[in-house]
Amino acid sequence: MDPAAALVPIPLAELPPLPPLALAAVGHVEVVSFVEVEQLPVAGSIGHATHFQELAAGGGAVVAVQLAKLSGRPVPFFTSLGRDAAGEQAAAQLEALGLELHVAWRDAPSRRGISFSDASGERTITVIGDRLTPTAADALPWHLLEACGGVFVTAADPAALRLARRARVLAATPRVRLETLREAAVPLDALIGSGLDPAEHYEPGDLQPEPRLVIATEGAAGGRLTPGGPGGRFLAPERQRPPLDAYGAGDCFAAGVTAGLAAGWSVAEAVSLGCHCGSACLDGRGPYGGQLEGTAVGGSRAAR
Repeated sequence: MDPAAALVPIPLAELPPLPPLALAAVGHVEVVSFVEVEQLPVAGSIGHATHFQELAAGGGAVVAVQLAKLSGRPVPFFTSLGRDAAGEQAAAQLEALGLELHVAWRDAPSRRGISFSDASGERTITVIGDRLTPTAADALPWHLLEACGGVFVTAADPAALRLARRARVLAATPRVRLETLREAAVPLDALIGSGLDPAEHYEPGDLQPEPRLVIATEGAAGGRLTPGGPGGRFLAPERQRPPLDAYGAGDCFAAGVTAGLAAGWSVAEAVSLGCHCGSACLDGRGPYGGQLEGTAVGGSRAAR
């Protein structure tokens, strides 16, 4: 496809300042060991890590923290954790990162993960254990979602999705699972997932009603918009340095798009903010070190 026909991200300084936003996230957490290596392990090899850290991560957590940084205020995050040391550690970390945490505690192990990143910044992830999902039956303050301008969901049951639909803008990832989204039968303002991951594949007609906007990201190649954009594609921002760690870039992109839509922006503006969020994530170790702050959007925020 001719790149000239694709949507080129609007520069950050040319985007409107973000207005005050009430945002929330519903989803899962994984306690991830981030291991930086010169090259990914091969069978029978013994490698040496050049950097290591353990963080509460996973798609739900990454989206929630990015939303908090964009809005400049604590973001309600509805999640589920195991009643164990890993779960307690995750809760403390996420609250320190600016989240208003609402946890459905389970008598089950918290999900863990290992993310290897090599010298190119690409990551390879292995998850350990079952994904713990918040449900509408959990005694959580679901009524808070009614006052939200935007909510992003990575894990929920159908009834929880219906509660999240009370927000003005509802976006989700196919990782929620298409079967769950079909049963919920709620209109999504955006379905945002990876166009490179078969587990997040979506075809028109997979959901009824159809999402108003479907975005399939393709890393450095940008991604696809249905409908929208010239040629139905968008480009990634040009970068001045190689990526440090790709973990969480897609989730940061999704958070940026959700915030833009909640702000009442056009699709081009919302996707541009998502692109800048995803690109900024590549500049930090793990998902949080490079995340975009809302003060960087649209120049001065003095009017807030």
